[in-house]
Amino acid sequence: MQSTLLSLLIWLPILGGGLVILLGDKRATTARWVSLVISILVFVMSLSLWTGFDSSTHLMQFVEKSIWIAQFNIHYHLGVDGISMPLIILTTFSTILVIGAGWEVIQKRPAHYMAAFLMMEGLIVGVFSSLDAILFYAFWEASLIPMLLIVGIWGGDNRIYAAIKFFLYTFLGSVFMLVSLIYMYNKGGSFSILDMHNLSLSATEQAWIFWAFFMAFAVKVPMFPVHTWLPDAHVQAPTGGSVILAAIMLKMGGYGFFRFSLPITPDASFEFSEIIIILSLISIVYIGFVALVQRDMKKLIAYSSISHMGFVTLGVFTLFLAYQPDQVEGALLGLEGAMVQMISHGFISAAMFLVVGVLYDRLHSREISTYGGVINSMPKFTGFAVLFAMANAGLPGTSGFVGEFMVILGAVQANIWYAVLAATTLIVGAAYTLWMVKRVFWGKITNPAVATLSDINTREFFILATLATAVLVMGLYPQPVIEVIHTSINHLLQQAHTSKL
Repeated sequence: MQSTLLSLLIWLPILGGGLVILLGDKRATTARWVSLVISILVFVMSLSLWTGFDSSTHLMQFVEKSIWIAQFNIHYHLGVDGISMPLIILTTFSTILVIGAGWEVIQKRPAHYMAAFLMMEGLIVGVFSSLDAILFYAFWEASLIPMLLIVGIWGGDNRIYAAIKFFLYTFLGSVFMLVSLIYMYNKGGSFSILDMHNLSLSATEQAWIFWAFFMAFAVKVPMFPVHTWLPDAHVQAPTGGSVILAAIMLKMGGYGFFRFSLPITPDASFEFSEIIIILSLISIVYIGFVALVQRDMKKLIAYSSISHMGFVTLGVFTLFLAYQPDQVEGALLGLEGAMVQMISHGFISAAMFLVVGVLYDRLHSREISTYGGVINSMPKFTGFAVLFAMANAGLPGTSGFVGEFMVILGAVQANIWYAVLAATTLIVGAAYTLWMVKRVFWGKITNPAVATLSDINTREFFILATLATAVLVMGLYPQPVIEVIHTSINHLLQQAHTSKL
């Protein structure tokens, strides 16, 4: 099965989504159960990537390759390394959560809702496993369609505006990436991503290609100043849409920097690293203060996501300033921290949006002022919510601390002031998170409707407990993840600095 495992992880949920659509909303209960079974099966199968993975090599594993369009030397070429494999498992894990979270809440076209998430799961796995640039681009763009539908059909009152804004920002940014991929094909005669890593490009060529990639990946992360689509999309999206958007789709941008920008354009990445670092610090600090003044819980968490994802791009590009030939281990901190941060943020952002979703399902309001004293009527739920809030603030012992701490340590080697500015997130993040927790959960009940709230049910408890376990396990013992990514990250470091050694 190893030879076709990645194809199964891609096409089983896509075809399963088609089956769920055929079942239709008249058989909604059956459609829900089929969706859940498929998502669990895909997750269990994806664990074989972890158990069968050889972390001692940077070479691609579970490789599949066959000709797709012979005329242009385009292949159906799949494979994973230590960078892509954890993100695939994060994708399959998160899909189970969103299907479970929408089990009772989604009454409008439930079969189509579940099918959209299954199809998006397969497409995103395709993004993380593609080794052919055109195949990568096809999955990259196709993954926009299910999210567009999820926001546009099941979103809030202003859902059409948010869906179109999301699509236009992310689609137009990707056009520049396509142009650069075609240019490199004309130069090297291959759409293989690994061949592109070895392509000899002049400084000018690298500069143009770097900024073309940047337009695609920065929008997806999203980085300042192309971040404005994200709060609108989050506020209007249903809970499941916000979970996948924050936990998975933002990571596609970070993955792009790892897979394309650093190995293909190392000189340009070095040349423009300080610009990217400054934009990352603006995302971390300024957007953190923007989160501080939000009155809508979803919008607060959306801005928080932008701030925390700033650590990913900061960790990626500080390595160019921190690197010394005799201090490779120190230079690895930023890159490894960026990877850990992506995985951790996947858990925490999913949990935070699910927490808001639980409250919204009961009172149909995201306004902080609507609540107060929730602990009095929902004590179990409050326990989970406070844990996730502390993880979002970077509390030691949770996964939210590990990645950010590693990135800050890497930033110290580049410039102490970069580290100081990045570390302000520990203060600002605690400020906006604790402010929300205090207003929503603590104190006396001020809204009579809050007194009528029922605590989380078994389904909700299981979903939140699963995420709580992931946040604590990764926070207390991140070593297994670091070991899996280490060799691939070390190889990437050598690629990025080939011309600088």
